[in-house]
Order: sequence, then C-alpha cells, then structure tokens
Amino acid sequence: MSRLAEGAMARSAIGPESAALVRTTLRFFANDLRVTFFRRRNQLLLLVAALFPLLIGIGLKLSMPHGGGGRGPSASGAAYFSQLAGNGVFLTFVALSLLLILVLPVVIGVVAGDSIAGEAGYGTLRYLLAVPAGRTRLLAVKYATIVVWAVAATFVVSVIALVVGVALFGAGPVTLLSGTTVPLADGLVHVLWVTLYVCAAMAAFGAIALAISTFTEHAIGAIAAAMIIVVASEVIDNIPQFAPVAPYIPTHWWLSFDSLLRAPIDTTTLWHGLLSFAVYAVVFLSIAWARFTSADVTS
Repeated sequence: MSRLAEGAMARSAIGPESAALVRTTLRFFANDLRVTFFRRRNQLLLLVAALFPLLIGIGLKLSMPHGGGGRGPSASGAAYFSQLAGNGVFLTFVALSLLLILVLPVVIGVVAGDSIAGEAGYGTLRYLLAVPAGRTRLLAVKYATIVVWAVAATFVVSVIALVVGVALFGAGPVTLLSGTTVPLADGLVHVLWVTLYVCAAMAAFGAIALAISTFTEHAIGAIAAAMIIVVASEVIDNIPQFAPVAPYIPTHWWLSFDSLLRAPIDTTTLWHGLLSFAVYAVVFLSIAWARFTSADVTS
C-alpha cells in the first residue's frame, strides 16, 4: 500500500509542475511577442509592407486607360489586371503576388534571422536558457513568434490591399481566373484562403531563416543568408534549364495561390504547394533543433 501511495503522490506532483511549466512558457511566448511587435525596426517593416498595397493600387489606377488612350499596366500584372479593372478585390492578389517576390520575405526574414542570432549577439541567449523551459521549448517559442509575425504581416498586406482596392476600383461579384463569377461574399472567402496560403509559405520560409539563425551570432549574416536563398531560388525558378529541379526549391510554389482562384479549385497544385511548405518547415526546424540543442552557448 505504501508503494501505491507513493506512486499516487508522484503522479499528483507532476500536474502542478507541468502547469507551472506551461505558464512559464506562455509568459515567455507573450513577452517574446511583445518584444517583436513593439520593436521600432519591426514596426517600420510593417508600415512599409502596409504602404506597398497603397502605392500599387494608386499606380494601377493611374495606369488604367482613359477613354481610348493611355497605356495599360506591364505584363507582370496582366494575370489579374483585367479583373482588377472591374473589381478592387483583385488588388489583394496583385499585391500579394508582387510583394512575395521580395518585400514579404524581407519582413519575415529580418525577424526570423534575428530570433536566435540576435539574442546571441546581444549576449542575452544564455539568460533566456535560464528559463525552466529548455532549449527545445525556447526554440518552439521563437518559431511560434515567427509564425504569428508572418501571419500578421501577410494579413496587413491583404487587408490594406482589399480596402484600397475597393476604395479605388469598387467591389462586386468576383470573376475568378477560370471565368466563373461568384458573389462578393464568396470572393472574400477566396481572399481569406489565398491569404492563409501565403501565411503558410512565409511560415515555411521562417523555419529556414530560423535554422540559419542557429548557426551564427550575427543577425545580419543570418538575414542576408536567408534573403540570398530567396533570390537564388527565384533565379533558378526562372531559368528553363533548371525546370526539373524547380518544384523542389523553396519559392517555386509561393505564387501557386492562383489555384484557389479557379472553380473548381486546382487541388493538385494546391496540395503540392502546401506539402512543399510542410516539408521545408519540418526539415529546417529539425536542423534548427539539432543545431541549437547541441551547440555550446556562451553568449
């Protein structure tokens, strides 16, 4: 009976310890979110990301032909421009497709690249490890913060673009790329799905930048390396000779959200993209974990 009593007491003791660990981790996560979102540099990044849809919308409005004259937009915006001329909802898709080339990766890469390397550079990493959550939970908190940041930045672009688009071009039933016209409410649902798809892409990129961040104490180096990966991937993706390997590079599926703008939805392309994001996130988070949990932290 004494052994049973001891076992019961041990099990009852696990509960409070686990609850305390959860509370500590949540406080750490909340503090990391506060530091990330209230850092002046990051706020400026969000402001820049919010300004781009406004500038794009004004530029496209001014480039629209009036009467019989004028010039249309460049070929880079041709995929959505004919729909944009009659419905401002499509400015969201234009803005996301343009900002995915570089701006959104910069906004995400700065925070993700700074997540571990920045703490090491500031000399605060070893103090963070004193929190009774362990290296694995510290890494999980950092990645959770990156994901929240990526979602926030993407939705800022999407919402601002939607508001600006409706203000400049009006709104109404949405004609999808497949030619099907759906009510405005359904069109807004498509906007939501597209935004979430881009969030998934940026979360996967955040995992890449986080992994790089665990290999250096210099945040600028991690950020630069992450951006080099984006640029190199974009270059490879646009060279026909590299077509066989293109589906396996990080950025190849980023712009495949147009599969959500068809009726029926192109599920094959959609799932290929989401699977690519999931694989990249798992692989690079595993690399980050292996590196971070075995590294000798002295900073």
